Amino acid sequence: MKRWTILGIAIAWIGFGVSSPDSAVAQGKKLSGEVKCDGSSTVYLITEAVAANFKKLHAGVNISIGISGTGGGMRKFVNNELDICDASRKMKDVEAKACKANGIEFVELQVAWDGLAVVVNKKNDFAPKLTLAQLRKIWHPDTDSFKNARTWKDVDPTFPNEPLALWGAGKDSGTFDYFTEAVNGKERLIRQDYKGSEDDNVVVTGVSKNPYAMGFFGVAYYTANKNSLNVVAVAKKAGEKYYEPTEANVLSGKYPISRPLYIYVKTKSLARPAVREFVDFYLRRGDLAKSAGYVKMSTLQTLRVRKMFNQAVK
Repeated sequence: MKRWTILGIAIAWIGFGVSSPDSAVAQGKKLSGEVKCDGSSTVYLITEAVAANFKKLHAGVNISIGISGTGGGMRKFVNNELDICDASRKMKDVEAKACKANGIEFVELQVAWDGLAVVVNKKNDFAPKLTLAQLRKIWHPDTDSFKNARTWKDVDPTFPNEPLALWGAGKDSGTFDYFTEAVNGKERLIRQDYKGSEDDNVVVTGVSKNPYAMGFFGVAYYTANKNSLNVVAVAKKAGEKYYEPTEANVLSGKYPISRPLYIYVKTKSLARPAVREFVDFYLRRGDLAKSAGYVKMSTLQTLRVRKMFNQAVK
C-alpha cells in the first residue's frame, strides 16, 4: 500500500471538501445564523457562487452580499458592520489602523488571481493591442507636463479621428485603485472625464453601446460578455510581446495588469459556526473562483492560505 504524503493528504482535503474534525458540520450540528459580506464587485462574483453552493448544504444560514466597492466595504468593515470584506486590493495602512483603533482583529485570505481586462467595443478592429504607455496616454489626466489623448488618433496616428469614450471602475473600487497605480503610476490618479461605476455591468453597457469606447474591470466581466466586447492585449513596453489576460498569462505574471483577490475576515466572527464554516467552504472551493471567470490559485498557494485560516480559528 502506497504511503500518503503530507502534501497528498492536504490536496485531498482541499479537493474533496472535507470539513475539519472540530467543525460544527463534522459534529453533525445543523447550521444557522448570519454571514454579512460587502465590498468588491470583482470578488462579489466568487462570493456569490460560494454562497449559492453553501446554501445548498446549509439552508438555515442567511448570507448577505453587498457590492459597495472595496473602499465602501472597508469603511463598513472597520466600523464593525461586516463579517467579511471582499477586496480586489490589499487593505490600506489607514484602514488597518482604523481596525486596530476599533478593536477589530482580522485575517487576510487570498481567494483567487485576476487579470484586469481592458476592453473595447466589438466593432473596434483597430486597437487589438496597446502598450502600457498608450494606456497611460488614454487614462492619465491632462497636466502641464503631460498631454493626454482626446481622440483615438492621439493614441496612434493610424487610429480613427474619433473622440474617446471612457468607462471604468468607480472611485470606491479596489479595481480603480489598482488600475490607476498600474497604468498611471499613482493610485487614484485619473482623468476626470471618464464615467465610473462600482457596478461593472454599467461599464459593460457603456462600452458595448459605443464603437469608440474603452473600459476596464475584472476579467470575469469580459468573459461573461465576449459577444459584445473585445479584450485588448497589453505589452509592458513597445517592442515587447503583447499578452491577453488568460489564466496562464495571469499566473505567470506575463500579463502586465494582474493582481490577487482577497477576503478580509473579522477574527471575532470566526467564533460563530456559520461564519467559520462559510469561510472554510470558501477556501476549499477554489473551483468556484475559476467558474466565476477568475484564475484559481495553485495548490501550494491554497495550502498557505489554509494555514493562515487555521491559525485564525484557534
